[in-house]
Amino acid sequence: MKKSMISLVAAAASLSLVAGCAPRTRELPPEPPSSSTPGDLGNQDSTIGGTAVPGSRADFLQSVPSDRVLFGFDSYSIDAEARAILDAQAQWLNRNPNVRVTIEGHADERGTREYNLALGDRRANAARDYLQSRGIAANRMQTISWGKERPAVEGSNESAWAQNRRAVTVVPE
Repeated sequence: MKKSMISLVAAAASLSLVAGCAPRTRELPPEPPSSSTPGDLGNQDSTIGGTAVPGSRADFLQSVPSDRVLFGFDSYSIDAEARAILDAQAQWLNRNPNVRVTIEGHADERGTREYNLALGDRRANAARDYLQSRGIAANRMQTISWGKERPAVEGSNESAWAQNRRAVTVVPE
């Protein structure tokens, strides 16, 4: 009896160890709202009779030239084109003082995961700092870096990389 009990306990312990060794797959979080294509109005609930509700994501996308600014290789400098886009975003945010945004930083596929997360963070913070310099309160903006985890365009060429080096201002639904 004692021998069979020991065997039973040993078998149970072995099974629990084997179950703990099962390979784990890393699941990414759900796609962020910015994964929609530029100009996509997202949720149709943000329009009434074809007109965007003021302060909605649809209103934001209709009112600004772009929800994203692009960066050069290994850079987080805001160039003249990015300043013009961010100025338009700041004007919209000033007209809609109750809207909070998330600024997502992204990188292209080159470089390590850690390096690209840090670069995406610097890009998101550069866009946030610029908007703050234009009068947007810091407590209305949060930043997140996706690094190279959420490419806007698939591909391993300069055209794809250029579109993936970005900061995206996301207005919630």
